[in-house]
Amino acid sequence: MSETTLRRGAEGALIAIAAVWGLTFVMVQDAIELLPTMAFLAYRFIPAALIVAVIFWRPLRRLPAEGWRAGLVMGAFLAGGYIFQTLGLEQTTVSNTGFITGLFVVLTPVLGAIFLRQRISAVAWVAAVAAMLGLWLLSGASDSFDLRGDGLVLLCAFSLAAHILATASAVRRFDVGALLAVQLGVVGLTCLVIGALAGQLERPEGTTVWSALIVTSLVASALGFFVQSFAQRHAPPARTALILASEPAFAGLFGWLLNDERLTATGWIGAALIMAAIVSVEIAPRLRPPRPLPEA
Repeated sequence: MSETTLRRGAEGALIAIAAVWGLTFVMVQDAIELLPTMAFLAYRFIPAALIVAVIFWRPLRRLPAEGWRAGLVMGAFLAGGYIFQTLGLEQTTVSNTGFITGLFVVLTPVLGAIFLRQRISAVAWVAAVAAMLGLWLLSGASDSFDLRGDGLVLLCAFSLAAHILATASAVRRFDVGALLAVQLGVVGLTCLVIGALAGQLERPEGTTVWSALIVTSLVASALGFFVQSFAQRHAPPARTALILASEPAFAGLFGWLLNDERLTATGWIGAALIMAAIVSVEIAPRLRPPRPLPEA
């Protein structure tokens, strides 16, 4: 298969995964009303890690120490993302969680510029400012930011942006499946330890909890992050982030269809600003005319 075919196939799969991730916001919110957050995350990610480890057992055995370190870093950022997101989902709406999580697209080039000295365009800086304004409006345009809900989800966005950058570096050097097994295992074990220390490890019961665990573990985690990691071998981080930016739109859609959530007029303006910022990070550079070649 040509590189173009592989890239298009991976991008199409990413869109499907983003839709599944948007749906899981609703499923997870319903499930964590019945099962403690850390228990849910542990039961979600440990089976996913075991499944991936079995499938990619040989590459995992051959993964060098440097690859394990890369996987641990990816897992640490991914754990932070999901812990903050799920805790925030207990305090805020599905729509808010989806749109604020989507800020990782804007934060990815910003963090790359700050910590990795990557070049960042003026458009990206403007997008970051617009996204922060949108976040303020989405949160109710109040003087006091809701740290219990929206603030935790904002920390999730920072963690996921760092995960995108770490993944972009690692997948070019090590096997995707082996890295995926390591990072999913880190997330699951971290949540298991925290849940055990907090006395939150309860047995999952009921259709709502089990259906959420099956979908999030098998499809959203094991398959979803494999697709993301594979796609990042054939597309730059900003491209992957842009495609995944459809996730908040799907989250808002499913929040409206399944939970009957409604945004206020101010909230819609904030959501629109966030989506415009997300899209502009990738679209605006493509609208620039090519630089003329120097005359001979």
